Amino acid sequence: MAIDSKTVYAQSSDIKSRTYLEYRKDMKKKAIAELEIMDWLENKLKELYKNKSIKVNKSGGDEFLWFLRKGGISRKPDFVADINGEKKEFEFQYAEKEGLEFYDFKVSKVARRNKDKSLEPIKNKSVIYIYKPQRKYAIIETEWIFKNSKIDMVEAWRTSAFRVPKAKFEEILKYDPGLEQICKQIDAKNYILNFQHYLIDIYKDKLSALLEDVIDEDKIMNIIPNDLESFFEVCFILDNFNKVPHNTNLWLIYLLSYIKDEISLDEIAKIMYSIDFLYSKIELKINELNQLIGKIKQLGEIIDKYYQNDGTYRSSLKESPLEETRYALFSLNLLEDLIQDIIYTYSIKEFKPIKKIYQSIQNIEKTYQLIKKQENTI
Repeated sequence: MAIDSKTVYAQSSDIKSRTYLEYRKDMKKKAIAELEIMDWLENKLKELYKNKSIKVNKSGGDEFLWFLRKGGISRKPDFVADINGEKKEFEFQYAEKEGLEFYDFKVSKVARRNKDKSLEPIKNKSVIYIYKPQRKYAIIETEWIFKNSKIDMVEAWRTSAFRVPKAKFEEILKYDPGLEQICKQIDAKNYILNFQHYLIDIYKDKLSALLEDVIDEDKIMNIIPNDLESFFEVCFILDNFNKVPHNTNLWLIYLLSYIKDEISLDEIAKIMYSIDFLYSKIELKINELNQLIGKIKQLGEIIDKYYQNDGTYRSSLKESPLEETRYALFSLNLLEDLIQDIIYTYSIKEFKPIKKIYQSIQNIEKTYQLIKKQENTI
């Protein structure tokens, strides 16, 4: 796959010891917030630019990604607003913690270097900043940040940034009660993200002996496993060793044959992990893509069938409702990633784009409250 010149790719040290899926999970936290605030931002801009037609989109429109196969951060803006036919770019940042001494902005998001190496603020770009603890926000021009900050090292980012002192920045923050529900939704989705992703740790614990006993991972890259459990185990091992099986396309098509209407949520989670691993390593031919699209639709329907009125997902009496729900949420998470990647990579119109993370959960508030309550009683 061609490397995008508009992307700052992660160094190997940034993703060391993390699989692609684990790296993607960290990238998704900001995407959750971005997609939750987009409608709110459009309404705020309508207040700011009165009597003007306003439309806010993610950069790239429906064909955007919140993750990159090779890891990294796109230089594209978070949002593009159409204001009476003129485009304006918006970067998005938010703070989770109170008591910040400085509010930091990456240099590349605020300013550009001239030929003489001096910096000047980027024109026609603003920053939308949400201070979650107090439900406050600011829409800031890059010129304001440039004038009211100093460039200094931010240890957490391991780079220099524009640093606006607390007293100066908090003068421009405004309280908005409309942020209350949005921030609660962001918190709920991040809770669900952590809850469902814990399945990776469960898999690691169960397969730790296998991972330790693998002497020559090259030997397991040739023969397609003959049952779902061993298929998943081999994919998990190869993923953690950063290896790819030979005939990867064939592995994927063979894996799709395990998808039947009667499969359990435990099996679906293992299938989705394996599909996600294999898919990200290959380019699909049209007939392979069509098979995958059909199976994605089938998996979504099967998971929906297992949804219960109390907010859980259940397919078996052998597992607890909490763990079955974890399998379902893990699978829906990967399905959404897969759908959005297919839309972006293959320009497929058969799927509706993912407008909000976890939009596939039937009743996200009910599911969130249930898993939070059950986890707190364990």
